[in-house]
Amino acid sequence: MKKSISYKHIMTALLTAALFTSSCTKDLDKTNPSYATLDNYFKNSAEMQKGTNAIYSAFHAGNLVGREWFFVHDLRSDDVSSGGGQLEVPRAQMLNGATSSDNAVMASVWRGLYTVIHRANTVIGSAPNVTDNDELRDQCVAEAKFFRAWAYFELVTLWGPVPLYTVVVSAPDQFQARAATDAVYTQIIKDLTEAAADLKPSYGAADQGKITSGAANAMLGRAQLQKGDYAAAKEALLKVTGSGLYHLVNNYMDNFLEETEFNAESIWEAVYFDRGDNGFDWNGTGDGAGTAQSTIRNQEYSPVAWRNLIPSNKYLNEFENTATGAAKTDPRYGGSVYQTGDKFNNDADVLTDAMQNGNASLVNGVTKKVSWRKFMIIYKQSLSTASYHPGGNNQRIIRYAEVLLMLAECENELGNTGAAVGYLNQIRDRVSVAMPHYPTAQFPVSNKEQITKALMHEKMVEMGGEEIRNRDILRWRKKGYFTTDPLSYFRANRDELLPIPQQEIDNNPQLGAGGVAKQNPGY
Repeated sequence: MKKSISYKHIMTALLTAALFTSSCTKDLDKTNPSYATLDNYFKNSAEMQKGTNAIYSAFHAGNLVGREWFFVHDLRSDDVSSGGGQLEVPRAQMLNGATSSDNAVMASVWRGLYTVIHRANTVIGSAPNVTDNDELRDQCVAEAKFFRAWAYFELVTLWGPVPLYTVVVSAPDQFQARAATDAVYTQIIKDLTEAAADLKPSYGAADQGKITSGAANAMLGRAQLQKGDYAAAKEALLKVTGSGLYHLVNNYMDNFLEETEFNAESIWEAVYFDRGDNGFDWNGTGDGAGTAQSTIRNQEYSPVAWRNLIPSNKYLNEFENTATGAAKTDPRYGGSVYQTGDKFNNDADVLTDAMQNGNASLVNGVTKKVSWRKFMIIYKQSLSTASYHPGGNNQRIIRYAEVLLMLAECENELGNTGAAVGYLNQIRDRVSVAMPHYPTAQFPVSNKEQITKALMHEKMVEMGGEEIRNRDILRWRKKGYFTTDPLSYFRANRDELLPIPQQEIDNNPQLGAGGVAKQNPGY
C-alpha cells in the first residue's frame, strides 16, 4: 500500500473559514492585521498550494466522498437495496423515491459541492497575485479547475440547472440564479479541457492522489458522454487509452483492496488514512489538522457492521451463471459481494447469516444473505475489529475499465459496432475474469440494439456499486433504452432530478431570476 506521508500532509493542511468571513455591523467593521483574508493571503505559491490542499480536503470529507456522496449516487441506482430497518429515514426516502427538499443527505452533498467550488474559485481568482513559482501556480490552478468541473458535473447530473459561480463570492449580494443545463456543461467542458492541458500525466510516490491529465480527460469523456456528444467523448477518452499509462489489472479484486491502491487501472482516487483509533470526521467538512482522514464506507456497507445498503436482487441476478444457461459463471460476482459461507479475516473466519444484520436476497431462486465486498476491509479483519471501523481504503472514482466501457458506448452510438464489441471483450479478457467473448448465447451482438443490451449488462457487472449506474440510468432512459424503468418508483418529469434543497430556496433570492424556476418539476 503506497500512501505517501507528504500527501497526508496535503490532506490536512487546511485553510480556515476566516478567509471568507465578513463583518456584520459598523462597530465590528475592523480588520485584524494578523487575520488571513483574500486581500492579504494567496500572495505566493506556498499559500496557493495551501488553498489547493483545502479543495482536496472538502472533496474527500464526510459530506462528500467520505460518506454522503456514495449514498446519494447509490440510492438513485438499482445497484442497491435497503439492508433493513436500520437504514436511516433520509436515506430510505431517497431509495424509495420519496425525497423531499429538506432531505438532509442530499442537502449535505449540495453544500459540500459548493464548498469545493468556492475554494476552487478562490485559488483560480488569486492566481494573478502569485509570481514566485509559475509552474506550481499553474499546477494549482489546473487542479482547481478540475475540481470545479467535477463539482458542477455532480450538481448538473443530480439537480439539473444550478447556480453557476466562477468568481469568488465575497459579499452577501452576489447570489446567482439557476443557470441552464447547457451553460453548466459549457463551463465543465471548458474547465476540464484547460485542466487537461496543464496537469501532469503522472507523479512520483510522494504525490500519489493528485489530479493528473488522465483524470481530467477521463472526466471530460464522462461529461461529453452524459451530454450526448459521442465524438467529443471518444476524442477525450482516446487520450487516456493512448497515454500508455493505464491498463486493466489482472486481478479484478485489486481495484478494491487497500494494499493495491494506485494500481495501473486506477485513474483517480480519493485518499484515506486509518490512524488506528476508529476516528471519523462526523462534521463532514474535512477541515482541521487533527481531523480524521478516514472513510465511513466500510462501516456503512460492511456485512458485519451497519449493513445499511446491500446489493439489489437486480444486480445479483445480472451476473452470468451456469445455473441460468451461461457457459461460465462470472468470477466478478465473488469479487463484488460476500455471501453466507464466504471466508474473511485472511480466510480465518466464515461469514454466517447471523453476522449479517438485516435483509436477505434472492439469487437465481435461492434466498441467502448477500453483502457488498467492494471496498470492505473485513478481508483482513476479525469480526470484533470490523464491527465498527471507519477505514483507510481509498475510494476509486475513475478506473480504466470505465474508460473502455465509455468508449464502447461511444463507438456503438457512432455506428462503429465492431469497435464497440472489441472494447467490451477487452473487459471480459481480464485474466481473473476470462469470460467468453461476445457474442454469447445470452448476448448476441449483431446490431446496435443488441450491443446496447450487452453494454448495459457488462457495465453493471463490472462497475456495480461504484457510483456509476445512476448516471447511466439517466442517459439510457433519455435514449429510450429501457423497456421497464430500472427504478420502480419512477415518475416522468419528476424523478429524473433531485429537488433543489429548501435551504437554497430560502437563502438565495436570485435562484429563480434567470428564467429557470426555483424548484425542479414535481416537487
